[in-house]
Amino acid sequence: MEFDGVHDMAEPEIEALTFDVFGTVVDWRNGIAKEAENILAAEGHHVDGQAFALAWRARYQPSMEEVRARRRPFVRLDVLHRENLLDVFREFEIDGVSDDTTDQLNRAWHRLPAWPDVTKGLARLKQRFIIAPLSNGNVSLMVNLAKHEGLGWDVILGAEIAEAYKPEPEAYKRAAALLDLHPSRCLMVAAHNSDLVAAAATGMKTAFVPRIDEYGAHQKADFAAEHDFDIIADDFEDLAHKLGV
Repeated sequence: MEFDGVHDMAEPEIEALTFDVFGTVVDWRNGIAKEAENILAAEGHHVDGQAFALAWRARYQPSMEEVRARRRPFVRLDVLHRENLLDVFREFEIDGVSDDTTDQLNRAWHRLPAWPDVTKGLARLKQRFIIAPLSNGNVSLMVNLAKHEGLGWDVILGAEIAEAYKPEPEAYKRAAALLDLHPSRCLMVAAHNSDLVAAAATGMKTAFVPRIDEYGAHQKADFAAEHDFDIIADDFEDLAHKLGV
C-alpha cells in the first residue's frame, strides 16, 4: 500500500522518524527574544529581543563550521552558544553581565516553546514509529527541551552522539546505525531544505514541514519544499495523517 501523499513508500519501510529541532520543532526566535528581554532587563540592560535573537542565531552556522572544517575539536552546542552570546553582548554594547546571568540566558535554548502542532503530532507519530531528535543541540539541551514541552522522544540522537554537526553525513548515518536501521528505514523531518538534501544523500527518506515564520520578516528561504522530498506536509499533524496515524 501507499501512504496518502507519499511517493512510493510502503508502510513497512519506515521504522523511525528523526527530527530537526531548532525551527522545525521549536520556535527559537520568539523564545530567545522573550528570554533575552526578561533576563537582561533584570540587570538593567534593555534590548530589542527580536534583533538579539537573530544576531545570536546568525553566529550558529559559522561557529559549527569551525568544527566541521576541523579547525577546532568537537565541542557541544552549549559551548558554542555561550561563546556566540559573548560576541552578541559586544555587538549590542552590553557590558557587565554576570557569569550567572550569562549562563541563565545561554540555557534559554533549553526552554524554547514548541510550535502549536508539535506535541499532538509527535504523540500520534509515536504510536507507530520510533521518534527521535536529530539535532545539532547537545543531549542535555534536547532532554531539557523535551521535559519543558512534553516531547515524547524514544531516544536522543544527534550531533553530540555522532560528534559531527549536520549537514555532515556522519550525523545522519550514526543516528540510523544506533537504531540498528538502514538509513532508508529512517525518515528525516525538517523545515530546512538543506537539512533534508543532506539526509537524502545518506539514504534517508525525507519529509518537509514548512515553518514560514521561523525568522519572521527576515525569512529568506524554506518557504516551501524545493526538492522532490518523499513527503511534504503542512505540519506535524498533517505528517501523521500522511503516514497513516
